[in-house]
This record gives sequence, C-alpha cells and structure tokens, in this order.
Amino acid sequence: MSGFRTLFYKEILRFWKVATQTVAAPVVTALLYLMIFSHVLESHVLVYGRVSYTAFLVPGLVMMSVLQNAFANSSSSLIQSKVTGNIIFVLLPPISYREFYAAYVLAAVARGLVVGLGVLLATLAFAPLAFDNVLWVLVFAALGGGIMGSLGVIAGIWADKFDQLAAFQNFLIMPLTFLSGVFYSIHSLPPFWQQVSHFNPIFYMIDGFRRGFFGISDVSPWTSLAIVGTCFALLTALTLAMLKRGYKLRN
Repeated sequence: MSGFRTLFYKEILRFWKVATQTVAAPVVTALLYLMIFSHVLESHVLVYGRVSYTAFLVPGLVMMSVLQNAFANSSSSLIQSKVTGNIIFVLLPPISYREFYAAYVLAAVARGLVVGLGVLLATLAFAPLAFDNVLWVLVFAALGGGIMGSLGVIAGIWADKFDQLAAFQNFLIMPLTFLSGVFYSIHSLPPFWQQVSHFNPIFYMIDGFRRGFFGISDVSPWTSLAIVGTCFALLTALTLAMLKRGYKLRN
C-alpha cells in the first residue's frame, strides 16, 4: 500500500499548501450565505415548528461545503494533471486502480471534512447547535464526501479541458446542491416539487446530516442512509470500472 500512501499524501499536500484558497475561501463564502439569508428570513421562517431559520441553515451550509469541496478536490486534481501532462507520473508507478481511487477519494473526503468543520466552527457564534446524534452527522458527511469525491474522479477523467469540467459542475453539481434543501425544508414546497426533490440524492445527504443535529428530518434517516449508501456503491463501481479500463487516461 506504499503507492496509496504516497498518492494520498500528495493529494493532501496539494490542497493544504494553498489552504487560503481551498479552505479559508469556502468558509468565507458560507458565512456570506448565512449572514444574507438569516438576516432576510430569520423573523419570517420557523422550521420543524421550533427550530430557528439560522439554526436550520447552518447544517445545510456545512454539508454543502463538504460536498462542493470534495468534488472540487478530486476533479481539479485530475484535470490539472491531464492538461499539464504530469498524469503520466501517477500512471507509470505500479499503483493499482483501487489504490488510485482510494487515494483521490479519501483526499477529497478529507478536504470536504476540513472545510465543513471550518464552516461549523465559524457559524457557531450565529446559532449555537446541539448534537442530537453525532453518528448520523459523521456517517452522512463521510458518505456524502465519498460520493462527491467519486463524481469528481469521474468528471476529471471524462473532461479533456477546464471548460468541460466547469460545465459538469455548473449544470449538474450546483443545481442538485442548491435544490436539495440547503436553504429550505421541502415541506415548504408545493406537492409537485416535493416529489421532485425526492429524486435528488443530495437531498437525502443533507436531510440525514441535519437529523444528527435536531433529531428531526423530512424523511427517515434510515431511508436516507439506504439511498445515499446505494449511490455511493454504484458510483464506486462505475469509477473503478473506468479506472480499470484506463478510460481517457492511458490514451
């Protein structure tokens, strides 16, 4: 596993060396979302009958930061390596495709969790939170980061240039993230859009994550866990199949 350890260490260093851009900047962005939305809606929205809007918003912003940064880490690393040509130095050593996958995805999860923790600590002053079940928080954060890290690997392999990667993010990742209940409970939506929201896997990641804070959620956390776990398994299988074939990497 020395190849895995080396590649994982390289991926950790890659984002940590520019922590101002990869960690601090997303925390500031989340704080801006919190200040704007809480200022406008705090006195108008009460969620779950007893939870203030600001408190409701914080876990959503934390999980959104975890997901977006996990995707950004693996996808940007691969596309940069492909464009500059140094991907060859990762492919030449005897590193198996499983080690390749594990290193990129675990590093993506690590960045997502570091940013998420930063957002959580920075927002505690706005809305002190009580943890109802820490296990749900950790499980959904890890699985969500794994899913988005896998998607990042898929996007990085598929894209041949930065424009294609930006299209993947702007037309798939961002819409799914913003329409997943980060800023609202789906019960505030009309019935048709409530049903549409149930087809968005990111909704279940955020809803299950919130369950760990408030003990209340829009759907059962076990249902969310089953759906999120299935998505992770399917994406893992797809990514491993692409890596095993060397799709767009060996040629």
